[in-house]
Amino acid sequence: MVRLLGIYNQRFGMAVMTLQERLAAAGAQLAHYRGAETAASFGDPAGEFRALLAGAGIFDMGWQAKLVLSGEDRVRWLNGMVTNNVRDLALNHGVYSFVLNAQGRNLGDLVAYHRGDYLLVTTDREQAPKLKELFDHYIIMDDVEVEDIGDKLATFGIAGPNAASVLQGAGIDVSQLAPGEVSDRVWEGAGISVARSVLPLLDGYEVWSTAENLERLWEVLVVKGAKPVGSEGLELYRIARGVPRYGIDLRERDLPQETGQQHVLNFAKGCYVGQEIVERIRSRGNVHRIFAGFEVQGNARAGDTVTAGDKQVGEITSAARVPFPSGETTLALGYMRREFAEPGTEVKVADQAAVVSALPFRVGSN
Repeated sequence: MVRLLGIYNQRFGMAVMTLQERLAAAGAQLAHYRGAETAASFGDPAGEFRALLAGAGIFDMGWQAKLVLSGEDRVRWLNGMVTNNVRDLALNHGVYSFVLNAQGRNLGDLVAYHRGDYLLVTTDREQAPKLKELFDHYIIMDDVEVEDIGDKLATFGIAGPNAASVLQGAGIDVSQLAPGEVSDRVWEGAGISVARSVLPLLDGYEVWSTAENLERLWEVLVVKGAKPVGSEGLELYRIARGVPRYGIDLRERDLPQETGQQHVLNFAKGCYVGQEIVERIRSRGNVHRIFAGFEVQGNARAGDTVTAGDKQVGEITSAARVPFPSGETTLALGYMRREFAEPGTEVKVADQAAVVSALPFRVGSN
C-alpha cells in the first residue's frame, strides 16, 4: 500500500483535492453521476459527444472507486468471487467481471488488476459500499484485506480515435499498451499510471495519480487537442457504443448470459459464487431474452415497453437523442425476447416505430 501511493509522490493516508473540485472552480457544470459529483458538461454536450466519436475527449472519473486487496489469499479468494479469470492474469493486466449471488443474479461489475503484491479493483462509487460489504462477508478464514483508496487517487479518462496520438503529443506513449494493461510512468517528474480500457467497445485510457498531477496533465492534453467532456456527453457516447451500465442496463434481476457481455464469463477458471447457474444456462444453450439495441423514430426513455404486433416482447433500459454529425437519432438499449431480437426486426417502442439494431450502432456518418 505504501508503495502504491508512493509512486504518485503522495503522502500516505492523506486525501487530495479532487479533480472535479478543480474543474468546478474552472466553471464546469457539476451534477451527480455514478455516485459522485462530477462535470455534467462544459457547455456543449453535443460537441463533447462528437469529440469522443471523431477526435479525443477527456473526462473526469472521480466517480471511480478503487479497492486494494492484499494478503496471501487475495488472488485465490477474488477468483472465487467473480465471473472472470483473475488467477491467470499477467502482471499489470486487468479483467472485467461480474459479481453474482448464489442464484446467478448480478450484484455488480468491476475491473480487477494484478499489480504484483496486491490486486486493484475499480468500480463505480455507487457500487463500492455494497461490493465492499459483500467482500467482507465472504472473507472468513482467508488472508485477505480490503481497503478503499478512492479518495487518495484521482482519475481521468481520455477516449476517441485520436486519444493515443494526443497522449503521445504530451510525451506519453501508449502504442504498446494492450487492452486491460496498466503501466506506471513518470511524466514531468510526477508519478502516473496509464491503463487501457478492458471494455471492447470503449477503447480509451485511464490515468491515475494525485489531483495535482492530473490537473497539470489535463491542461497539457487539452492544449494538444483533447476536448473536455462531461457526463452528459459521456452517456451519449456510452449508449451509441452499446455499452451497458450497472444499475441501469445491468441489474440484479438479469442473468449474465442475458446481458450479452460474454467477455465477462470464463468457463475454465474453476468455481465461483453463482457458477452453477451460469453453467446450467450454458448447458441448455440459450436464455429467453437478450440485450439489444434499438433505433427509434421519435423519442424513447427508460422503462418504455417494446412490442411486436400485440405482444410485449421487451423493455428499454437506456435511451438518448444522439447528435451524430449526420443528424440526431434516437438510440436505445434494452432487453428483447430472443425470437424477436434479430437485427432489422421492426418493433414499436412506446407506440413509436423502431427497429432492432446490432451493437455497437452504425448510424449515418458516425
